[in-house]
Amino acid sequence: MSKEQSAYRQSLKSLDTEEGIDLAFYRPIGYMWARLAARLGVTPNAITVASIFLGIGAGVCFYFGSMAVNVAGMLLLIWANSFDSADGQLARMTRQYSRIGRILDGVSGDLWFATIYVAICLRENATSTFFMGHPWLIWVIAVVTGICHAKQAAMADYYRQFHLYFLKGESGSELDRAFTLKRRLASLTWRHDFWQKLTLTFYTSYTVQQEATSPAMQSLRHAIAERYPDGTPLPDSLRHDFRMASLPLMKYTNILSFNWRTIALFTALFLTMPWLYFVFELTVLNALLVMMVIRHERICRRFSRLVADGHYDSCH
Repeated sequence: MSKEQSAYRQSLKSLDTEEGIDLAFYRPIGYMWARLAARLGVTPNAITVASIFLGIGAGVCFYFGSMAVNVAGMLLLIWANSFDSADGQLARMTRQYSRIGRILDGVSGDLWFATIYVAICLRENATSTFFMGHPWLIWVIAVVTGICHAKQAAMADYYRQFHLYFLKGESGSELDRAFTLKRRLASLTWRHDFWQKLTLTFYTSYTVQQEATSPAMQSLRHAIAERYPDGTPLPDSLRHDFRMASLPLMKYTNILSFNWRTIALFTALFLTMPWLYFVFELTVLNALLVMMVIRHERICRRFSRLVADGHYDSCH
């Protein structure tokens, strides 16, 4: 492997958790943006902020009935996601990791899709004879879809981070605990740490919801902490076995991420029925989420029993 290929591979989270479209398209483009940013001294957070403006601009374009404007919005959204890829790759290349960067990265996608939802609602109320008679209905659908979207994205990210924990160890994942975040939050004051406390408040709530949706995972984390305390390395056999059990679910976490959402969105726009995107999120993606949660919880319950019974102790 050449030095350049090695540097590119190191800019990726892991091949286990990368999605095919990302590897074929977004990651190579993101790597080029990241290299340019590194030469210019641009930080990962600055790239994330730029992606927010691009994504919001894309959402605004989807309000209009002109297909040319819609296509311009699609290109802006693709550009925004290439920046979203670049910020993480730049952070890994330059080791500029920060919790605020992780929070900002999550917020960026939320702002893109919030703008897209509003644009679709305004467009449908302006052009659809059905929704003109019931102007409130599309907004209710959008709110419900947005809540589902947030849950889908949060759990997909959480399962990827847990997978990376077993693949790369604690330093290779961005897995947080709600009680640690709450302790940090309590140490901040609104008067002196307003923005830090505000962002950490939202992130803590986000983490609490992730933990509440995955009780079996929390039991496994507790069993691991009890069995292997004080930073004791996990047995390689445990790391390998959990990785192999979790790996088939990674394709579902990727479907719940950006690429397949935008394929559905662009298809709905080309059909001039943007409301179909809401149907896709409410049916297909919710079904995938439920299936993924059930399967992951089953895996975690099995490994909790194995860890508690000392199955892997002899492998230490």
